Amino acid sequence: MTPKFDTTVQQLKYRVLKEVAKSYYAGTLQEDLLSIPKIISPGPKPTMRCCIYKERAIAAERVKLAMGGDKSNPNLLEIIEPACDQCPIGGMEVTDACRGCLAHRCASACHMKAISFDSHLRAHIDKSKCVNCGLCLKACQFGAIVNHKRPCESACKVKAIHERADGISEIDESKCTRCGACSFACPFGAIMDKSFILKCIDISKENERGTANAYMIAAPSVSSQFHYASLGQVITGIKSLGFHAVVEAALGADMVAYEEAGELAERGRLTSSCCPAFVRYVEQSFPELKGKVSDCLSPMQAIARFIKKGDPKAKVVFVGPCIAKKGEVARGKGFSYVDCVITFEELQALIDARGIDLPSLAESPLDNASYFGRIFARSGGLGDAIKEGLKELGSSFEAKVQAASGLDGCRTALNQMKSGSASFNFLEGMACPGGCIGGPCCLTHEVRDAVSVDKYGHESKETTIVGSLDSIMALPPEK
Repeated sequence: MTPKFDTTVQQLKYRVLKEVAKSYYAGTLQEDLLSIPKIISPGPKPTMRCCIYKERAIAAERVKLAMGGDKSNPNLLEIIEPACDQCPIGGMEVTDACRGCLAHRCASACHMKAISFDSHLRAHIDKSKCVNCGLCLKACQFGAIVNHKRPCESACKVKAIHERADGISEIDESKCTRCGACSFACPFGAIMDKSFILKCIDISKENERGTANAYMIAAPSVSSQFHYASLGQVITGIKSLGFHAVVEAALGADMVAYEEAGELAERGRLTSSCCPAFVRYVEQSFPELKGKVSDCLSPMQAIARFIKKGDPKAKVVFVGPCIAKKGEVARGKGFSYVDCVITFEELQALIDARGIDLPSLAESPLDNASYFGRIFARSGGLGDAIKEGLKELGSSFEAKVQAASGLDGCRTALNQMKSGSASFNFLEGMACPGGCIGGPCCLTHEVRDAVSVDKYGHESKETTIVGSLDSIMALPPEK
């Protein structure tokens, strides 16, 4: 069955990943490097671009990213230059809605004197003077002025993307949070995350040879993906890829919720540390609040640490909707607990590269995390878990939670903390709108995804966080 994706750009990315994985499994990747672009764009007529040669050139760049991308570029996101449309329309534009009014409030608001009027009193903007401040847009009572931005620029809330002199988009690594919003927003698929599927395959092969035990940790949002098969069939499919076991990251979420609740009671005011893009955003844009970020590991790292303490032969792969998680394994505390991160898109490519038909498989159970650990996937879930953690700790501390999702929402909440006007004492920060279910590498982004997460949470046999932790003999979590 063909997997469902939100866009044809995702479908194209998946096709390249699948072909690269197929060749790597077969041991013929080096020989197939030149043929994969022709499989993606067989011709003779182009179907996506101006010519078949450009289509294949873009596919070739995607193949490189599927193999890990440019090692000299520290960013997890790369611009595929031949794919960039250079989006010529940009900045402030006067539309046909301009009525040629007499007030000329737009011109009065413009400090750069960039607005002039023709014989019909219609406004015109001199691009050589305009600095895109937006004052004219706000002043126009007809709404006749609009700010056209490239989709990637519009999606980036930290202004890490700008236009080079040649018109190609460029990412400023010093500003980028690696949230991946730009990659999902670009309608030409000109931004793609580096893939580590080859390392994932290597780990699964080590498991098959008996030299390592390969574990895959599945993010809680897995319950909202792969709608064409049951979650139990997805777990069986992962094991069929050569994994020793599949563990839900929600168990790590239970560990974090319990530990972070105690930390909040002790420190009095805190932000979450689960989302690496949010943490990076705090570090770069609100450095004065770095001390307020929780010291807890993320759920991914917490459960990976537990696995490795119990199994010296363990190799751990995390799968989720997040690009920033790929960066989390390469920085700071706990980087050694997780060996590789892949996304749901990449997992789908691996499953299909092996010819695994998920709907035909028997179901396998997933570890029994609590309801509270499983709802970490959607905005507000972590906050609810923190309140439950305080309750189960017997703490009298009252958690006043603010759930912020999307970097715009996070910015507002962080500014309140910075100014001292915040009415909350715990900020749940998620870089993606709606939380992890809004991650850039989800197969789909649908309204039902949040419902699926809650439904899966209610299916848990554990009604408390402590019950979940007791079941894996990990209480209290070790720091």
